[in-house]
Amino acid sequence: MEKITKESIIKQLREKGLKVTPQRKAIIEVLIEQRDSHPGARLVYKEAQNKKKSVSLSTTYATLNELSKHGIIKTLQFDKMENRYEGNLEEHINLICEKCKKILDYKVPIAVDPRKVVKKTGFSITDTRLEYYGLCRECRRKGKGSMGSECKSH
Repeated sequence: MEKITKESIIKQLREKGLKVTPQRKAIIEVLIEQRDSHPGARLVYKEAQNKKKSVSLSTTYATLNELSKHGIIKTLQFDKMENRYEGNLEEHINLICEKCKKILDYKVPIAVDPRKVVKKTGFSITDTRLEYYGLCRECRRKGKGSMGSECKSH
């Protein structure tokens, strides 16, 4: 799957009969610019407002929810931190730093075919999300944590 672009998101919005407003364009631009950081709604709002003053926080949330509902981006919901958004819809592992809350994507070397799971178990898969928690390289380098290669299950 190719990386999302402003043009591909706008095309998908139009195909689904959704309006492409200047505010939505500003939010989409931020999502593209921040794609590797898995931004939260408040960061998207702050950055989008720099591009288009009329962007409100409620418009930001509504747009992110609409994009997620239509499968254009994915919402990562968390209990202990702000929800984050990502455009990488390929199967991958989210590496989540417990210290700085950074989220990195790690490509899964061998993907599981959902059709095989359904065929073998009868389980209908609606969504997948793989996460590993630990400390990123920068936080480990700062000596803030001593976690090495040990695994911590959640």
